[in-house]
Amino acid sequence: MPGYELPVGTCLDMCPAAERTQREKERRLHRFEVAPGCRGDRPRADPQRAVKEYSRPAAGKIRPPPSQLRPPSVLLATVRYLASEVAERTDASCAEVASFVADRLRAVRLDLALQSASDVETALVLESALAVLLAVVARLGPNATHGPVDPMLLQAQVQESFGSLRRCYALGAGPHPRQATFQGLFLLYNLGSVEALHEVLQLPAALRSCPALRTALAVDSAFREGNAARLFRLLRTLPYLQSCAVQCHVGRARRGALARLARALSTSKGQTLPLGFMVHLLALDGPKEARDLCQAHGLPLDGQERVVFLRGRYTEEGLPPAGTCQILVGNKLGGRTLEDVVMAEEEDEAVDRPVTEI
Repeated sequence: MPGYELPVGTCLDMCPAAERTQREKERRLHRFEVAPGCRGDRPRADPQRAVKEYSRPAAGKIRPPPSQLRPPSVLLATVRYLASEVAERTDASCAEVASFVADRLRAVRLDLALQSASDVETALVLESALAVLLAVVARLGPNATHGPVDPMLLQAQVQESFGSLRRCYALGAGPHPRQATFQGLFLLYNLGSVEALHEVLQLPAALRSCPALRTALAVDSAFREGNAARLFRLLRTLPYLQSCAVQCHVGRARRGALARLARALSTSKGQTLPLGFMVHLLALDGPKEARDLCQAHGLPLDGQERVVFLRGRYTEEGLPPAGTCQILVGNKLGGRTLEDVVMAEEEDEAVDRPVTEI
């Protein structure tokens, strides 16, 4: 709107008092937000736990006053709370956690868009929010279609988050110390996408030469080439956030590798391959996961240690098995908390060793 100056938020709570009161009356508090020990039909909101929920802005709706908007410092503290106190909860399913966190992060992005904030502040909040979202989505694993969460909606929110952050990078002068990391995360989340690769290749050469972005480009190249040995060798070295971003492509990459093995090794009499080789090649979480992968694609086993490649037996039905991804994702926190990773000024470049091959 011409001549309209965006306000600066003044709400110092994670959820404005007016919203807490309204949701108490309407009984719309999430159980994560209820005051401890509060029982009965009228639960009360805990100001230290309640987080502003997303409300879609409607055409003609009056813009919220500054008292209903949280400034960047409070938004960052809200993201930190979601990372440390909600995302790590063990008394709720991953689906319930993801649904709650995704909605509250969406509200964080909306508050940020409705007020005046510097490019540096905006990028910092968007980076942290996106990191938390990537982590909670990755933790859903293969059962993402169950429970109170829509996987397609989560995927759309991740893409919206990348869009907001990358626009912030493009419009602002910075400095943005983690831009290379998050541009790399964008490519890894969209592995194999021609559009995503094209956008990354349009970035300044100095940015593309950063280790985080060079590694992401190497992973994308190996994925496109169908080079399973190189791809999974690279995936083993990725830090935690990068591993969360790429996890959604692991099942498809393993299926592609298994299909190529079947074409190369299948005979009428059957040729066997040690499951240990499969575990190593595809970074699987042990022999059982290798057996499950082979059987899901119609390949018989010879005992418990070898798979048999028989001509005409390999099949593909439905989505590829996602696997548990402990080696490729879960184990990479290395004793750190999600808050440590999210709020870090700069992510480690590798877990096992630096990646130099491109």
